[in-house]
Amino acid sequence: MTLLSISDWMDARVIKSIIAVLLAAFLFIKYRKQIYANKWALIIILSLIWGSSFILIKKGLVGLSAMQLGALRIIMSGIVVIGLGYKQLKEMPKASWKYLILAGFLGTFFPSFFFAYAETEIDSAVASMLNSLVPLITIITGVLLFRIKTGWMQVLGVLIGLSGTAILILKGASINPDQNYYYSLFVISSTVMYALNVNIVKRYLQNLNALGLTAGTFLFIVPFALGVLIYTGFFKTEVMTSNKVLVSIGYVLLLSVFGTALAKVLFNRLIQISNPVFSTSVTYLMPVVAIFWGLLDGERITLVQILAAGLILGGVYLVNKKAQKKEP
Repeated sequence: MTLLSISDWMDARVIKSIIAVLLAAFLFIKYRKQIYANKWALIIILSLIWGSSFILIKKGLVGLSAMQLGALRIIMSGIVVIGLGYKQLKEMPKASWKYLILAGFLGTFFPSFFFAYAETEIDSAVASMLNSLVPLITIITGVLLFRIKTGWMQVLGVLIGLSGTAILILKGASINPDQNYYYSLFVISSTVMYALNVNIVKRYLQNLNALGLTAGTFLFIVPFALGVLIYTGFFKTEVMTSNKVLVSIGYVLLLSVFGTALAKVLFNRLIQISNPVFSTSVTYLMPVVAIFWGLLDGERITLVQILAAGLILGGVYLVNKKAQKKEP
């Protein structure tokens, strides 16, 4: 078996596994009423979906630039979400639109490009680990900007989870010393935007229909993404006829339908039925899933990283333990 055929076989195995897991998550939608009322079901499904997104970005970048991948992700997701939620858009209160637009740019538009740029230099699993900063930043922004009360147990849970993330990152850096960690600033910037988005949704968009809310956030960012895609020369014949590009588009399609469109609806619902800190604790579970896909794709993992993942899960438990006492 040649090196090329081994690589092709590995790609096929990864993509088939991803499709199987994401399709299983999608089938849960038939029980959406039960899922919508169960925050643990939502967080598990989101962990599977978003934990798989990082490997899809990595594969998509093989034939696409970071700008093209980010723009395509937004456009494809927007078509799905707006198509499903256009009726609910008519029910959106006029006063909510400024917050929907802000949530669209902070929660989807800029992070879609930033994560693509980050993964041009750092591993997909590392990007997922860095994303675990979101709950900590959510607490900080919630307290400083939105006057949200946070218990010490939640803070402790976040710090324990964050320590597990730090161990994962440091160990990963020692295994892969050639990675350019300056690109991690793209991920860190995205975590700040995610944190602001979560607090905006919780405070100003709490009572909106989750599908309509998500469709509203895409309505204004899709035209900007289309402009970016045109600017990159994506529609040139030599680009559109490239086999490498077509394969990458397939990965982005999966990423868009599941990792952005479906996940955004579920995440907005999770924010509404829980609290900002618990909602963002999904980022603690995502690295566990991302590491699994990394192993299938030939990435290395150590016992120390597995133990660090245990710390992450412990942090999620503490965050939710305090949240349960506060929620009705």
